[in-house]
Amino acid sequence: MVHRKLRMGMIGGGKDAFIGAIHRLALNMDGLIELCCGALSHDVKIGLESGEMLFLPQERIYKTYDELFEKESKMPEDKRIDFVTIVTPNFVHFDPAIKALEHGFNVVVEKPMTFTLDEARQLQKKVEETGLSLCLTHTYSGYPMVKQAKEMLAKGMFGKIRKVWVEYPQGWLSKLSEREGNAQAAWRTDPKKSGKAGAMGDIGTHAAHLAEYMTGLKISKLCADLNILVEGRALDDDGNVLLKFDNGAAGCLMASQVAAGEENALKIRIYGETGGIEWAQMEPNTLLVKWLDKPTEIYRAGQSYLSDIAKHNVRTPGGHPEGYLEAFANIYHNFALSLMAKLNGQQPTKAMLDYPRVDEGVRGMAFIDTVVASAHSDKKWTDFIV
Repeated sequence: MVHRKLRMGMIGGGKDAFIGAIHRLALNMDGLIELCCGALSHDVKIGLESGEMLFLPQERIYKTYDELFEKESKMPEDKRIDFVTIVTPNFVHFDPAIKALEHGFNVVVEKPMTFTLDEARQLQKKVEETGLSLCLTHTYSGYPMVKQAKEMLAKGMFGKIRKVWVEYPQGWLSKLSEREGNAQAAWRTDPKKSGKAGAMGDIGTHAAHLAEYMTGLKISKLCADLNILVEGRALDDDGNVLLKFDNGAAGCLMASQVAAGEENALKIRIYGETGGIEWAQMEPNTLLVKWLDKPTEIYRAGQSYLSDIAKHNVRTPGGHPEGYLEAFANIYHNFALSLMAKLNGQQPTKAMLDYPRVDEGVRGMAFIDTVVASAHSDKKWTDFIV
């Protein structure tokens, strides 16, 4: 019987990185996970300094992830890690993920899951072969009110879903920041590091995942328009996509990183035959429930009338703000509970398994491929093929 914290290693996420610190805050929130080792930077000096700042044992601060896998896999069972978290740029997702699985370690990885769709399919096959778990950090699916909406939609409370509108405007790339010393902008706008899509790969994938997660539907075809609106940029910084879903519903997806003045204004509206929902990431504790024949209802996080799955992911009493870090922590919490159950030979519950997995990662890469293909096509509709 496993009765201990899960042991984790981190790849990337050193002191010069942004998202690594977010992961560490999130995974520490429930006390179920312990960071035991890391290969925290491709720069050996930064990696060593970062490991020391996190008080990792000197012998478990590794120069490369290859060294991490080799040495951790040879450690006794009561010492070696249970999983690795990969928080590197997109082009360094696949190799450490596949090697982790080959060495017997479960994986948490940033999105998009890989650099190409072919890599995503290979990773999916390896997960199936090994029986290990892979968690993809699509953070926005971790919010309690997103889960509340998903449950209401799944119960058919609004009838058949007809329309999905999801928008994700940011303004942080309104200037050519990648040439002004902004490290985040530099790699995210570089095709060699980010992949074939810019804004659509970075935030469009979040919007597409949220639409499918909340509705339970799958995108079946799309029509995309991608734009480079800041002169001199190599990848799209803006785009609009018409969507068709597998139940016949229509959708619109907008993702832009040149919406000057916007912060992180992800918003989704979903409409059925008799009503719909509206949720906005910058007001995450509120869910608007709209009806054809009666006034709009306001659902709030932390209240007794919420579904069990929403309550499972609420952390504080009503009126206490829960945001990005808590949503991120919910992804880790469910993954950790699921992994603990598996280690004890138990079947994880539905609530435990409520985190993005490898199949969703493959669909994310297929979304990028299809959007780019559509943007270069004269056809109105391009089939979404996974």
